[in-house]
Amino acid sequence: MRMTPHPCPLQSPTTHPTVTARPTRTHRRWVLVGALTVLMLVAPVSAAHAETTTVLVVAGSLIDVLTNIRTWLMGILATLATVFVTLGGLRYVMAGGDPGEIEKAKTAFRSAAIGYGLAALAPTVVTILQGIVGA
Repeated sequence: MRMTPHPCPLQSPTTHPTVTARPTRTHRRWVLVGALTVLMLVAPVSAAHAETTTVLVVAGSLIDVLTNIRTWLMGILATLATVFVTLGGLRYVMAGGDPGEIEKAKTAFRSAAIGYGLAALAPTVVTILQGIVGA
C-alpha cells in the first residue's frame, strides 16, 4: 500500500515558504559594536559616582598646570589609541579574508601606533611649552 501525504496547507512549501533568519556578518558586527559602546559608556559612569571630593586648590604654579596638561594629553591619546587598536583587531578578526577589511584593520593599527607615539611624545611637548613660557 502506497501512502500519500495529507494535503494540509500548513505543510505546503508553496503557500508558506520557510524563512531562515540567520544574522549576517554586518548584523553581528553592529551588535558587537553596540555592546562595546554600551560597556564603554557605562563603566566610566559607575566609576564616576564612586567617590566625590571637593577640590580647593587646582594648581599651585604654572609647572603644575603644564604637568596636568601633559597627564591629560597622554591619557586622552592613549585611550584613543587603545580604541583604534580594539577596532583594528575587531576588523581583522571579522574580515573573513576580505582584502578591503584587512586593509581597513591595518589602517586602524597604524592610527593606533601614531596615537601611542604622540602619547609618548606628550612630555616633550610640555617641556617645549615650559621653555616657551619660561616656567
